[in-house]
Amino acid sequence: MSLAPFEQAETLRIGAVDFVSPDEIKVALDIEAPESVALNSGTARPFPRVNGYLLVPVDDGFLVGQTEWITVERSPFPKRRGMQDFGLVDLPYPLRRLRLNPLGTLRAGPGRGWVFRRGADALPSIAAAVVLPTESQLRSIVESGERRRVQIGTSPLAGDAKVFVDPNRLFGRHLAVLGNTGSGKSCSVAGLIRWSIEEAGAERRRRQQAAGVSETPNARFIVLDPNGEYSRAFGTEDPTVRARLFMVNPTGGATALKVPLWFWNSAEWCAFAQASTKTQRPTLLQALRYVRDGALQAEGGSGHELRRFLRTLVATIRVEVNGGSPWGAFPKPKGFWEKLEKWRKGLEPMLAGLSGEQEVGLRTLVDTLERLCAARRVQYAHYDFTRQEVNELLETARAAHSAFGGGDGDAMPADVDAPLPFDGDALLRGLEVAAEMLSVTEHVETLLLRVRALLAASRMRPIIGDTVGVTLESWLTDYVGADDASNGCISVIDLSLVPTEIVHVVTAVVARMVFESQQRYVKVNGVALPTVLVMEEAHTFIKRYKEDTENQEVAAACCQVFERIAREGRKFGLGLVLSSQRPSELSPTVLSQCNTFLLHRINNDRDQELVNQLVPDNLRGLLRELPSLPSQSAILLGWASELPVLVRMNDVPRDQQPRSDDPDFWGVWVGADEHGETIARSLNWGRIARDWQGMAGCDSGDAE
Repeated sequence: MSLAPFEQAETLRIGAVDFVSPDEIKVALDIEAPESVALNSGTARPFPRVNGYLLVPVDDGFLVGQTEWITVERSPFPKRRGMQDFGLVDLPYPLRRLRLNPLGTLRAGPGRGWVFRRGADALPSIAAAVVLPTESQLRSIVESGERRRVQIGTSPLAGDAKVFVDPNRLFGRHLAVLGNTGSGKSCSVAGLIRWSIEEAGAERRRRQQAAGVSETPNARFIVLDPNGEYSRAFGTEDPTVRARLFMVNPTGGATALKVPLWFWNSAEWCAFAQASTKTQRPTLLQALRYVRDGALQAEGGSGHELRRFLRTLVATIRVEVNGGSPWGAFPKPKGFWEKLEKWRKGLEPMLAGLSGEQEVGLRTLVDTLERLCAARRVQYAHYDFTRQEVNELLETARAAHSAFGGGDGDAMPADVDAPLPFDGDALLRGLEVAAEMLSVTEHVETLLLRVRALLAASRMRPIIGDTVGVTLESWLTDYVGADDASNGCISVIDLSLVPTEIVHVVTAVVARMVFESQQRYVKVNGVALPTVLVMEEAHTFIKRYKEDTENQEVAAACCQVFERIAREGRKFGLGLVLSSQRPSELSPTVLSQCNTFLLHRINNDRDQELVNQLVPDNLRGLLRELPSLPSQSAILLGWASELPVLVRMNDVPRDQQPRSDDPDFWGVWVGADEHGETIARSLNWGRIARDWQGMAGCDSGDAE
């Protein structure tokens, strides 16, 4: 004979409410309540248990509370329910109390099920009964939420109930996976990607039964891997994910990593070259304008050279006018006059050998320059220029440029950051020309040295310089993915062998190119292309920086790219996944934009303090377990989970785990691992030295 609901609730009672507030409920446990194991809930269950769940009947459902602490207080007599024999003398008796943090409301759902929703519609009254949840109720709490599509683990606090997530919530509003090294972060990240792709593939097979339809889901994950861990997790031969692996000195089916220098935008160039604000930065920007617009590409012939010179002159005059040099405070007008003198001296010798329209146009320009300069060569000259004089100079320069085949529309490119191809030699020529035109040659020598060193470095050239045949379309197809993910769902970009000098700028460029490609996809198609960008070791690349610094370093420029992605990526379908062992070093802007957190073991006080600030005050009790969490266990909280829940992540097969194992010191010392398998570590320092020094003879064919 089954019990009525209220009779069943009475059998599960463990105490009563004796304090109520919006963020906490205190409970006095009955003397008859279980002391270690509850047997009246259907299965043996530990009780009382910190972070476990209890129910308080309210209105038409139950208020769900999570246990934050349990304590004992002394009472002069036992407070039993029912009849009390006050004639007996009792010794002081220990009474147990606990505190609950309200989480949400559990109500009866369709059939005989239950539905959990965050938020409390009503709070209980004093003396309300507190009951243990049944097995079905406990699972309904943990397995709550709509669109539970991907299982990521089980909850040990809820009878190993399955924990599911909705990828739309998990990746759509950014995810941060935080925890100490060795706590299982990398396996969790690899697992989340693989489990999502596997489940999407299975669903696609169910929906598309027609023959010839691709079973590979139309998913895109770009993994930025600073330590080279994920090549094992997502092999190029893995049929499930069909990963594309990009690395320096590729092996085993990988492709050479290419990030052409013409992908870099002006901010990245200025940060890398450490260009000073006053002179070097304007010169570098001007040079980038020239080379992106093809003004300094090799064309041959003196006429082409003169046309490029005049084109540069027109652009420079515009820059000077916009900066107010001709009529600014002294010495700006004098500096502008000195530029005119230099231009006149450079153009006069070019008049020889010209004829027709070209000779007339150039001579008119030289005469105009001479007239403007002669008036200021006299003693005690006034160097200020009138707007009429400058406009006349600009029109004359345009006419000369037009006489040599130039057009007014190509005097200044529309976008200095447009990814238009150019080579390193063209950039160097552009810097020299821009410095000459702006009369700052002596101030950009250090800039030229840094750029020359970048272009000449043998370790960097294969990545940024040797990019013949790389087009913007082919790069996006390879790195972001082809139509319908026909070339695979995952791009693993191995940054482990990228030179330290450019690893931040390479990371920034890749992340920005992915983001801007999503922006333009939305612009062209009107809908988003869901893509996930994964940043491992995020504290290295998304690190706090000083915003008031005049010249930003490359690391700051890299962080700013991710800050923009964190703020705007969701609108364009780009989700961000961060994995870090030092959350206190992460950019607050990026971390504040993450709506879901998967927290593994965290021991550092500063990191714990920061994580505590991410959750409401009444939910911090669960985070107290962070220092003692075992590997493979984590706390899931935020937008992707209806409530904070302790999760034991699903197992990841060893051959699918990232290469982040702890070093086996003992096994190497004794020559065998714990299973008796031989471990050998042979040495060939010569091969390592040759590789280190960039010398030949260090390929994979060398003897170990």
